[in-house]
Amino acid sequence: MERSEFVLECQKAFDMNEMYCSEEQAFWLHALMVRMLEVNKTMNLTAITDEKMIILRHFVDSVTVSRYLPENSRLIDVGCGAGFPTLPLAIFRPDLRITALDGTAKRIRYVEETARLLSLANVTAIAGRAEEYAQDPNYRERFDAVTARAVAALPMLSELCLGFARVGGKMIAMKAQQASDEISLAKNAISLCGGELKEVVSCSLKQSDGEEEQRNLIIVQKITNTPKKYPRHFSQISKKTL
Repeated sequence: MERSEFVLECQKAFDMNEMYCSEEQAFWLHALMVRMLEVNKTMNLTAITDEKMIILRHFVDSVTVSRYLPENSRLIDVGCGAGFPTLPLAIFRPDLRITALDGTAKRIRYVEETARLLSLANVTAIAGRAEEYAQDPNYRERFDAVTARAVAALPMLSELCLGFARVGGKMIAMKAQQASDEISLAKNAISLCGGELKEVVSCSLKQSDGEEEQRNLIIVQKITNTPKKYPRHFSQISKKTL
């Protein structure tokens, strides 16, 4: 797809999903897509290679969380993978200070290099385990918001993520499937880690052919400090969730 065609497709997809994408933002998304597909030839970044689906399932999907992030927020994206939602958010929200965290060093190098190539100065990328960084005083309860997209089931995710959020901040879990069962199972973990379910935002990613894909944003408010014992070692979390 030529860049001019991509820009039109991109703006159309965002408009259909009631979001705005400027021509400049579409240019940056095109550069991101070209970079991702090139690196994807030698590194497993994404199974989605159709350009229209990349626009919808990676770019539009990532930006759906933007309206729930206050201006000038300090954000950590846990389990950022190939940089979603980190990189599209950095393009659309230059006011955000984003820390991208992932346990795979190769992917973090990719995110870091891509942010540099796209001149996204608001992105910092770190490799490591969430349960370890959430206990580090430099990261613990230092963020206004925590995002996680398709990382883990909500009970585990709550323990891994809520330690990063300051009191008054929030965790936003980005889920593709129906959220009700996960929320029911995660109530104890959310409460024990200092959170309270605020709302579940259900939306659909709309395609030009009329098809829709269900999405849910599970928004948890941080109301009290996370007890020091959480998050536990990952072996304990995976063996028995809260």
